[in-house]
Formats: sequence, structure tokens, C-alpha cells
Amino acid sequence: MVADNVTNLGDIFNNNVQKSAALTDCRDWDHPKTYTYGALDSAADNCALGLRARGLKPGDAVAILSANRAEFMIAFMGALRAGLIAVPINHKFSNEVIHFIFNDADVKLTICDAERAKTLDVKFSIVRFGPNEEDSFNDLLQPGAPDTFKTSEHDIAMILYTSGSTGRPKGVPLTHSGHLWALRARAGDFQQHRILVAAPLYHMNALCITLVAWASKAQIVLLPEFTAERYVAAIERFKCTWITSVPTMLAMIFIDPELTTQADLSSVRIVRMGSAPVSQKLWAHVEKTFPNANIMNGYGTTESGPVVFGPREGKMPPPTSVGWVLPGVGAKLIDSKGNEAEEGELFHKCPANSPGYLKLPEKTAQVFTKDGWYKTGDVFRRDDIGAHYFVGRTDDMFNCGGENIYPTEVEATLISHPDIDQACVVPLPDEIKGAKPVAFAVARTNASVDEDLIKEHALANGPAYQHPRRVLIMNELPIAGPGKIDRKKLTEKAIELWSTVPT
Repeated sequence: MVADNVTNLGDIFNNNVQKSAALTDCRDWDHPKTYTYGALDSAADNCALGLRARGLKPGDAVAILSANRAEFMIAFMGALRAGLIAVPINHKFSNEVIHFIFNDADVKLTICDAERAKTLDVKFSIVRFGPNEEDSFNDLLQPGAPDTFKTSEHDIAMILYTSGSTGRPKGVPLTHSGHLWALRARAGDFQQHRILVAAPLYHMNALCITLVAWASKAQIVLLPEFTAERYVAAIERFKCTWITSVPTMLAMIFIDPELTTQADLSSVRIVRMGSAPVSQKLWAHVEKTFPNANIMNGYGTTESGPVVFGPREGKMPPPTSVGWVLPGVGAKLIDSKGNEAEEGELFHKCPANSPGYLKLPEKTAQVFTKDGWYKTGDVFRRDDIGAHYFVGRTDDMFNCGGENIYPTEVEATLISHPDIDQACVVPLPDEIKGAKPVAFAVARTNASVDEDLIKEHALANGPAYQHPRRVLIMNELPIAGPGKIDRKKLTEKAIELWSTVPT
């Protein structure tokens, strides 16, 4: 648990576990490197001193641009300790978008890996990860233990940027005090746990669980990026007890049944999914593969943090549910008429809420109400015992001949077929209907499926208006940075393939 007198999010390490393992960096799979809490604590201090020596002042922004590695989190913690604002950036963004973020956040210095440094054209300094690089991160580090910057209630710790799937990404400032509240709400005595993280650290999912782990004296096993084979191998090799993922990742490890059946996964005690919907089929796969595990479906947003739903009085939520509203959190479902209902858009209020989008007052006014509610854009339904289930995104929903279609509902129908492991449904513009659903699907290894079979399954198990008019079977679906299926890219592909073909 984070001590009550801690005000800086970068200063959460517990002095009682300095010699315990805090992080195993698997960037070099053959020679993984384990850091103790003491080593990370010292490195974060050295980083803070080095950043101050560069002339950076409290409130200045420092970008971090890299695949997952230990130095990413050292730079993050060091920047916060120095009173700077950390700006983790999706390293898969185009150069145009990356340079937009540099300007938008008024970045004063960037810390990045050598691969990314080669493509940047900036006037400020670039510090490169790697001991043999020009202006290396190792050279930035200065010995010593500085005083950690004392923050006030409204001081910004970090700016996270949205994926930009509907345009340029939006900067989301987040405060030290808000995310310390979130840590205290989630942290526990998890010292015995080894937590596998493969999602990117620039995203709320991975960043928050890493901070929760360190606030709880647990050990992180960090992969540089996700691949199904390496994810399963890491569980077995490091005897991970807690695995975190976007549901898409777990769906990918089940495509080839032999991948999980041939591995020893008995160490897993907790499976936590989040950032995307979970189908009944995926839940059943997880239960079968990790029979000793407590399975949780988490929910959170960049704008309002990771603390919304969860267990109630020690009772775990029903399968696929995100659970009940947690104590100290405001949540209500608002229907299309603006009334509270059993199904509707989630409005969320808690201390972790962002003060508003960076330099976007009109957009801020659209989604943050004057009385402190954040309009998430996520639609949920509440069952008769108060548990909540994700239905879909308001901006993903489309109308087909007068009927509203949430793609996640159609995808769940398609995935319920035993030979389909992944699916994505997108709207195809139609002059008569407005839009028609079309689908992209991934079949299980060695399964024999075709377009007609999938369409017949959809018609037999759901409303006729929901069935996809066209289906393309793919070896894999494109993934956006945070590990979610890239709907924008598939929508573009659907228009390219079928916009002139009768459906």
C-alpha cells in the first residue's frame, strides 16, 4: 500500500522490499535481466537528477518513445520525481503524429530507443536508450538521491494520448493525486505474485498494472511486445502467477490449440483482462486453460482511470461481467433520452478523472460535465443483481435500415461458432440501408470454414438484420497499438473490397 504521506506518483516504492525482485526485463529473451526494488529506486533517483541537470524545470514535459523495457519505467518514474510531466507515446504512430504530439504537449526532451531516434527531426534534445548510443540514457543518469518534488493536488503527472482512431490523438492530462488515489484503491499485499505484462507501457492498461504491482510489492515480468508464442513461453518459464492482457491477446493464444495444451500454465492464479469486451467463448477458453485461476474482466478509461467496477464484498462478478460499482466511485447509465436506465452510456466520476483534454476546450466540454462526470462513450447494461456488462461503443454503433447494431454483439455471435476464434464487424455504407454489417474472421488452426457457413451461423443465432452480408476469413486481424483490433483499418479494407459489390 502507498503511504498516506506520498504525494508524488513516482515515489511509490516500499523501503521494506529493496532487495526483492521488482522487474524482469525480457527484451533479451536469452538473457533476461532482473532488477530489485532498490536498483529501480536508485535508477529513478539518478534519472531525476540527470533531468534536472539538463535544465528541465517542474512542469516541463518529457516524452518517452520506445517499446517496453526497464528503462522506460525508470525514465517515467524519474521524470515524475523531478516534477516533470511524463508523455509516453505510441511508438507505432506515424512520424507526423509523433511530431504533432511533441508540439501539442510542448515537449522539452525525448527519451527513446535508437530505432525511433533515427526518424525524428526535432530541435530539442534526444536521449537514447542503450549504453553505446550518442547521448545515451546511461550518460543521463547522475549519482545521488534528490529530494522528490512535492506535488499539489492539481499537479499533472503524465499526459497519455488516445489512439487517434477517429482523427489526431487527444492529450489526456492526469494528476499525481488522482492516480495515487487509484493505486490506493487497487493495491494490496501481492508480494508473492509475478505479474506478466505484454501490453505496451504507453497505454493505461500496462502502465497502471505496473504501478499497482510496485505499490503492492509484486514482481513484473515485462515482454517488449506481445506475441502469442512468447507470451505463453513467459508464463511457463517464469512461473507467472498473474497474467494481464487485452482480450485480443488471449484470443490469439487460443487460435492454435497446441500452443497452450503443450505448456505448463499451472502457476497462474489470476487472469485479468481489460480494455475490450470479453465473449462467453473466450471466457470458457480461459477457464479451461487456467483452471486454478481467479478470472477478472476489468474496465477503465484513459480519461477517468482504472477504478470503476470490481468484486462486491469478496464475491467475484459473473462470467464476462466487469462487476459492481466500487465504493467511492460515481457511475450511472444514461439512455438515449437522457434518463438513468438499466442500459445506456456510462457516466463516470472519481478522483482519477482528467481535468480535461489538452488544449481542446470544446471537446472537453462535450465529454466532461460541469459537475464532474465523464461521459465515457461506452454502453453497458446492468443485470438484476447490479452487475455490469459491456455492450459496445456509442461511436462504433451504426444503423442498418432503422435497427441499431453494436458490432460487439454480432462479433460475440460469430465467435460462438466452435471454429471461429476472432471476429470484427464493421459498417459498409449502403444507399438504401444506411450501412450494412460486414465481417472479418480468424478461424482456429486447421479448421474448415467459409463465408457461407459463417453467415448461416449468424442467421441461426441472432437477428437477421445483424448478420454480416460479406465475410472475409483472414490469418490474423490487424492490431492497433494497445492490443485492440484495428477497426479503422478494417473499415477501410471493407470499403476497398466491397463498396462496389452488391451485398
